[in-house]
Amino acid sequence: MANGVERESGLMLFSDEDLREISGVKRGGDYIEVTCGCTSHRYGDAVGRIRVFSNGDLEITCECTPGCNEDKLTPAAFEKHSGRETARKWKNNVWVIVNGEKVPLSKTVLLKYYNQASKHGNGSHRSHSGRVCHRDEFVRCSRCNKERRFRLRTKEECLIHHNALADKNWKCSDLPYDKITCDDEEERASRRVYRGCIRSPTCKGCTSCVCFGCEICRFSDCSCQTCIDFTRNAKT
Repeated sequence: MANGVERESGLMLFSDEDLREISGVKRGGDYIEVTCGCTSHRYGDAVGRIRVFSNGDLEITCECTPGCNEDKLTPAAFEKHSGRETARKWKNNVWVIVNGEKVPLSKTVLLKYYNQASKHGNGSHRSHSGRVCHRDEFVRCSRCNKERRFRLRTKEECLIHHNALADKNWKCSDLPYDKITCDDEEERASRRVYRGCIRSPTCKGCTSCVCFGCEICRFSDCSCQTCIDFTRNAKT
């Protein structure tokens, strides 16, 4: 712990000076996490934890009540979940604590990578790094028949989903990054509509989040026909 910042091994997305006055900072592998919230005049403050990823993604885990299990929310979805009356302005309505005061995200350094991704995306489905953005996908467990969410932000995550999709016997316990069993509840339908599209939180599929093949989600050493076709076409 240094300057109030809890550390794990990972990228230096922001300097200690950038984060020195922000409350609840924790550094992860490819993200930083801080305390956040959104205020409704009717319901009061909904508090959560926002993760800022190096590729511009923003994810919020809600902690509005002890029993709330809403996580991996986009800021817009968190704003709506909080009951904020003037929704659709999440950059101003979602706040973090700076020097003990609530400060809108738009007035902090935390949107640096999000703004870069939006600026260089030019309306396409590419992030600021030039990589294609993929929405979250679901795979159904062969044992309990429940659908489980897969994040597809990195090549490793895409490979995990790719292999799970090809495995007819895939089961909940095979998820490598979430400790889920068949006894765990399936995501509610109201939560499943949020799949990480950079254009619209509840998008059902558009050119911003649906990829039909790229170097991140196709694999040259895979023997499936989809990957073979992509690799062959990429060489021509």
